[in-house]
Amino acid sequence: MRSYSDLFRTREFTPFFLASALQGAAQTVGGLALGTLVYEDTGSPLLSALSMFGPSLAQVLGATTLLSAADRLPPRATMTGISLAFAACTAVMALPGLPIGVVFGLLPALGLVTSLGGGVRWGLLNEILPKGSYLLGRSVFNMLNGIMQITGFATGGVLVAVLSPRATLLTAAALYFVGALATRLGLARRPSRAAGRPSVAQTWRTNAVLWSCVPRRHVYLLLWIPNGLVVGCESLFVSYAPDRAGLLFAFAAFGMFVGDVTVGRLLAPRVRRRMGIPLLLLLATPYLLFVLRPAVGVAAVCVALASVGFGASLVQQERLMDLTPDELSGHALGLHSSGMLTMQGVSATLAGAAAQLTSPGTAMTVMAAGSLTATAALAAAGRREKRRPGDGGDGEGGPVGVLGAADVAT
Repeated sequence: MRSYSDLFRTREFTPFFLASALQGAAQTVGGLALGTLVYEDTGSPLLSALSMFGPSLAQVLGATTLLSAADRLPPRATMTGISLAFAACTAVMALPGLPIGVVFGLLPALGLVTSLGGGVRWGLLNEILPKGSYLLGRSVFNMLNGIMQITGFATGGVLVAVLSPRATLLTAAALYFVGALATRLGLARRPSRAAGRPSVAQTWRTNAVLWSCVPRRHVYLLLWIPNGLVVGCESLFVSYAPDRAGLLFAFAAFGMFVGDVTVGRLLAPRVRRRMGIPLLLLLATPYLLFVLRPAVGVAAVCVALASVGFGASLVQQERLMDLTPDELSGHALGLHSSGMLTMQGVSATLAGAAAQLTSPGTAMTVMAAGSLTATAALAAAGRREKRRPGDGGDGEGGPVGVLGAADVAT
């Protein structure tokens, strides 16, 4: 496939796209409403950041217990159930007088559900599309995510102001429910991609196999650490500009959209493969200016420019799929998603704690500096592996290190 229109001529792509759009809208509208609600009730940047990104902390538990199910459960039923679970929990969090402690008790449960959802969803996309079309398809969904964040945060900001955070949460719950209907009615029934029963032991074995390959391990670290630290910066938007956080999130989503279009559609494959590290450097650098506490207009421009760098994840995901057999694509993508979201949750916690002790602007600068340091260290490690002969390094043209038959059998 060479164009986006080719994707939409593929059977099931359109309903898959619609269901993802509804889920993305629900996440952004609900996330902003919950972060605002918690900040209004507590006045704490840390708790506000955790309410929006804290569920990601549970991803590490899901990645070590549930991921074998990503390839061993029927995808349509699993995705429908996940959307319904989010609809129910979001509606509960909108109940008047619900203690903050109950809200934070529900968030880890949602994080566990999400850890399974990433592997199921993106494994199914890899199954729907012809071989070699995953990056083009994923770029569409990354752009969709950007559009949904732009419209979702803008709409969420209006709903929070005009209605209330709790009414906005109910709107998000309704969107999750409609997304569940779109999944159930629009996608075909499919068997699981891999045989056998999901189990904790199977999850551990497959994680070990995926992690044992040096090129894959390097890709995972690039996907998780620099990205996650920058999301820590984003988790402080509400405390940095309580009345204009929706604007900052919308500009971040716009920058992400531009980056995904550029990487997924405009760059030639040969150029794209070399853009991973430069894009990660772009992702963090503009946040260094937040130590000066720029006005919201300047901050929005910095955020948009930085978010173009999120296009690096497309480069790395394409590499990950090249290094992974189809039988384990769902598990591999689930591990990527869970690790990335876990790191985002950890980073949101660190950023919130730093903001409590200093200020949101200072904490953003610290997180950005950490992201730049991590990118530089991983780039240096990648160059060393590339120069090392015959070890399966991840340099261009080197051995890909895909799983052998014995590995797949595990």
